[in-house]
Amino acid sequence: MSDIQVTPDIKPVRTETGVKVDVGQALPEYVNELTTLNLGPTHPATHGIFQNILQMDGEKIVSGVPTIGYIHRAFEKLAEHRPFYQITPLTDRMNYCSSPINNMGWHMTAEKLLGIEVPKRAQYIRVIMMELARISDHLICNSILGVDTGAFTGFLYLFQEREKIYDIYEELCGTRLTTNMGRIGGMERDFNDRAEAKLRKFLKDFPAVMKEFEGMFNRNRIFMDRTVDVGPLTPERALSYGFTGPNLRAAGVDYDVRVMNPYSSYEDFDFDIPVGHNGDTYDRFMVRNEEIWQSLRIIQQALDKLPKGPYYADAPEYYLPPKKEVYRSMEALIYHFKIIMGEIDAPAGEVYHCVEGGNGELGFYLISDGGRAPYRLHFRRPCFIYYQAYPEMVVGTTLSDAIVILSSLNVIAGELDA
Repeated sequence: MSDIQVTPDIKPVRTETGVKVDVGQALPEYVNELTTLNLGPTHPATHGIFQNILQMDGEKIVSGVPTIGYIHRAFEKLAEHRPFYQITPLTDRMNYCSSPINNMGWHMTAEKLLGIEVPKRAQYIRVIMMELARISDHLICNSILGVDTGAFTGFLYLFQEREKIYDIYEELCGTRLTTNMGRIGGMERDFNDRAEAKLRKFLKDFPAVMKEFEGMFNRNRIFMDRTVDVGPLTPERALSYGFTGPNLRAAGVDYDVRVMNPYSSYEDFDFDIPVGHNGDTYDRFMVRNEEIWQSLRIIQQALDKLPKGPYYADAPEYYLPPKKEVYRSMEALIYHFKIIMGEIDAPAGEVYHCVEGGNGELGFYLISDGGRAPYRLHFRRPCFIYYQAYPEMVVGTTLSDAIVILSSLNVIAGELDA
């Protein structure tokens, strides 16, 4: 466990519930007139299609009511009518800032039900791609938090680096944003020389850019004034809401799925879990910054120790055979047809599997009745859980504070109403 240090001379002011209240400026018992403000669903500062109905006493927020459902796409219901391998593209569209993590989480859930053991090489490749996705996710969150506090330059710096991550995605799966990466049983493609060359160049060049970004923000007086002690949440309140991921660790709880319940060989790698102190906007920013450095450590270890061997399991009933084999092998052609047409039944069972997503514990609760599609599939979306705490976190703050609090939580609309 590594601590993220914040300014020792600034102490948070909290009520028993963890809501920030300025000293000497408590909300009046009686307010003559309130203003209703619709923050969203299409406001650029909400970063997605969702709404907050705020009651304002001047600049102070008296109460807030979050509403969702503007992009409801019924992923869970759609999954009940899709063969298992066709569900991967649905997961892409939840947290689309780190799609590969969603893909791998679903694959591991299906593999748990099907009893498939994935080769070590495929597990390491998955770790590399999931950690790249985590970096990409945190780059988006922290750079846009900078924009919301009035600093645009850091956003431009980091988005250039995100494009390099997408180039690596493209080498491995052919796509960039919604990746549909990998397959049940392993990876669709092996890690090739071009992907490795691009990855090693990224590992070499990116640290200098990240240090420059931190130099612009970490001790910047304006940025700290906008984020320190803004939207604090105590460990008790964070746990009571069901927080996980960077937002929970920023509140001081060192819970990480990769350590508590290792999967895909995460136990083979050495890395630290950054933990904050105050649970405020600044701590959430700092924790994500440090997690980027830890992800770089993991990727370097996985790349240096990448095992030899197959990149997919020997499970022809569920893993789509390579296309070249389909063209020359009757057995491969038959399995390809049966998988594509959804003609292979899955065993009956009930499983839950979770991974450490970009925003916390991303879980998949799968019930199979022995058919060709899930009987029921529920996604545990961390953003949906974070968003429920938002009204408590903004009461007593100003409108400008509400923007940066929302930005630091990194609420992705695709995870709210999946």
